[in-house]
Amino acid sequence: MSKESVVRKPLLAALALLLTACGTVGAEPEPATGGGALNVNLSPQQNRVTAAEDDKIASKVPEKFRTKGELVIGGSAGTAPPLRFYATDDKTVIGVETDIASLVADTLGLKPRLEVSSWENLFVGLDSGSFDLGLSNITVTEARKEKYDFATYRLDTLAFEAKKGGGWRVKEPKDVAGKVIAVTSGTNQEKILVDWSTKNVAAGLQATDIKYFQNSSDYYLALQSGRIDAYLGPNPTSAYHAATSGQTEVIGNFSGGASVQGKIAVTTKKDNGLIAPVQEALNQLIANGKYAEVLKRWGLSDEAVPTSEINPVGLPKT
Repeated sequence: MSKESVVRKPLLAALALLLTACGTVGAEPEPATGGGALNVNLSPQQNRVTAAEDDKIASKVPEKFRTKGELVIGGSAGTAPPLRFYATDDKTVIGVETDIASLVADTLGLKPRLEVSSWENLFVGLDSGSFDLGLSNITVTEARKEKYDFATYRLDTLAFEAKKGGGWRVKEPKDVAGKVIAVTSGTNQEKILVDWSTKNVAAGLQATDIKYFQNSSDYYLALQSGRIDAYLGPNPTSAYHAATSGQTEVIGNFSGGASVQGKIAVTTKKDNGLIAPVQEALNQLIANGKYAEVLKRWGLSDEAVPTSEINPVGLPKT
């Protein structure tokens, strides 16, 4: 998950068919989507979980950020639900990442300004100071720690997603021997799958037939038609799709860092003074239950962390 897959207009149209939704009013329950178990609101009126300002934590925000009165938070332009994507109006950015960003800003007593960029320009914006924070499914790596500070808020987990009811589970490399598995090229999950297949062949087992797809609409169609046995990708997108569509299921989870447990983190320019109050805000949100509410809302409770860490061990340099 070190790089997010871009969602293009055709995919948004496909998702609209899969995830039909309408707005909510007041405390009414959010509308169910796709016949699955998870109820999701995809309208611009998000009725987000909110938090009160914590004066003690807010006082630790450096003056140059406090005087602006807002927190400029950058994120990649369009990842698949439920991370950071567009609402049904095709312009309002929603998702678990924007919800957590808003909660952090609330706790620090600042107004969140959610900015959209490409994945590459997200880091350019952090470097230049155009973005105060990056909150966009960013994995902590040892290489990135040389330029940025991190405060963790989710586990970086991968998932095998298969057609529902198959009875097949993936617990170790031999379970994918001889299977047809789709993956997005240039990702951590591709490297893991290739390594597993190589080990299986060396052990006398069949190779995995690896197929490549760039858009989730393509691999969902391939799953339903039986052209692939499973898709290996980020757990949030697979868990969300399985819960909302009712057509697929997650059949195995693994760390995005293979032997190292990857962690997703709020990202700041190194030594800009924000990471300590951000971490305190995240731990406050974990303690008061607001964090859990947001993860539950998007079907990601299994990616929760018990505490936010600053600059933990990241994925190794390659």
